[in-house]
Amino acid sequence: MHPHQDLLPRFYQAFQRRDHAAMAACYHPEATFKDAIFQLQGAEVGQMWRMLCERGGDLRLTYNDVSADERQGQATWDARYMFSQTGRPVHNHIQARFTFQDGLIGTHHDEFSFWRWSRQALGMPGWLLGWSGILRRPVQAKARRGLAQFMNRPK
Repeated sequence: MHPHQDLLPRFYQAFQRRDHAAMAACYHPEATFKDAIFQLQGAEVGQMWRMLCERGGDLRLTYNDVSADERQGQATWDARYMFSQTGRPVHNHIQARFTFQDGLIGTHHDEFSFWRWSRQALGMPGWLLGWSGILRRPVQAKARRGLAQFMNRPK
């Protein structure tokens, strides 16, 4: 078994424990992360996970179909939580792809249906506009501002 095959379960097990420091330790210092909401690089990646772990008190996470070799990996994971801004329940099904650098995660790309997520998280606005960039861009901007505020808050 390739060592990367162990790295990905270690990452998701840390996520299940909401151990953002252990999650961040799985990433290369120059890592990039991308999903329908965020595009991040370097320390921002670990800070995003820290924010999600600290704020996601009711988060339940499962993962499966983990595979990895010397260059790339993949996993499927599901997150269930209440979206804090609306109090609506969300079940997000995610396909993750990874590449590795120096034994750590170099790139991490999570793919999920933004329209499905927005219908659950936002209700009718998500249902009507979640398929379009009209809703996606403001959600991305708000999430980016929220992460910047989180990173810049007094410690």
